[in-house]
Amino acid sequence: MSDEQVISGTIIYGDEPRLIEGYLCVKDGIITEVGSDLAVDATLKGLVAPCFVNAHTHIGDSILKDPPLLDLDSLVRPPHGLKHRILREMPAGDIEEAIGRTLADMVQTGTGVFCDFREGGVQGASMLANALTVSDGLTGMIMGRPQQPERPGRGELDNLVEVCSGIGMSGVNDVPFEVLQEAVNTARMAGKLFGIHGGEKDTSDISRSIELEPDHIVHMTHALDTHLTQLVDADIPVVVCPRSNFVTGVGSPIRPPISRMLEMGVTVAAGTDNVMLNSVNMFSEMEFLSKVYGLEDRQVFKMCTLNGARILGLDERLGSILEKKQAKLMILDDRSSNLSNSKDILSSFVRRGRPDDIQTIIT
Repeated sequence: MSDEQVISGTIIYGDEPRLIEGYLCVKDGIITEVGSDLAVDATLKGLVAPCFVNAHTHIGDSILKDPPLLDLDSLVRPPHGLKHRILREMPAGDIEEAIGRTLADMVQTGTGVFCDFREGGVQGASMLANALTVSDGLTGMIMGRPQQPERPGRGELDNLVEVCSGIGMSGVNDVPFEVLQEAVNTARMAGKLFGIHGGEKDTSDISRSIELEPDHIVHMTHALDTHLTQLVDADIPVVVCPRSNFVTGVGSPIRPPISRMLEMGVTVAAGTDNVMLNSVNMFSEMEFLSKVYGLEDRQVFKMCTLNGARILGLDERLGSILEKKQAKLMILDDRSSNLSNSKDILSSFVRRGRPDDIQTIIT
């Protein structure tokens, strides 16, 4: 016999988030009812929000968290960037242990779903999948890539899509275009996702990235209006990683052009990118988006929840609080020293929320 939980307080409700005072019921991991009666016998009380969707990570490099602040290519460009050298040199057991700690950090900071571009071929993807089996309630979308992306082994792409949610490649300047086309075709035949980095360092790879018709493009830091028009026409969403772009010196308050993306109708989600550069704390990503880019708070909230779920094909099941959706929820103390005296608790959640405001996480 299953137990039902009743949670009351201020609920960030709906695909177009709005605040309601009331309660919700959770049974067998599903939101079964949302109502406006505050006189319910609730087991939990507070500010109720959907868990974050971190739409782009590289958590294999959890093994290195204090790199020198080098330029982008020196840090992450395959095959000789610092992260790739470290990943080749470190024992697999040490990498998997570090990944496990990052997964725990995700849960503790309110993330319910993440999408990882995983290096290391089938072995690297399997390592993350193994770590996920002991990570309670966290959903991971693993986007694998070949051990040597520029020269996949015979049958390696087929093997990847058997164990992964899709294929996630570096970029058209790093890998022969015909290899990328083969990766797209392999993912499509298997009914899996294909994602690629584009426009992070400059504009040189953007048009060819769009030509591949990926399910999403990561970064688009240097995208121009012409590129955004192409994205809208092709219905290709973007995952931005503004804190990461700032650290690597390719971003600024106008790069990526997030306001323009939203204005033109591009679906935009957010990710924390490389763990060696930034924590997986999505509260930090929200605050950066709100205060540095000056985005409207509800837009930021959607970028960090529902939009990520939508890009990953999960929005029918999660990403917002609605009846019949999965109950991936965080309950925050809206009377904490940090959040008290808020006139608009949703704006306070976006601009100044912290992991220590979380009372309970339901996954």
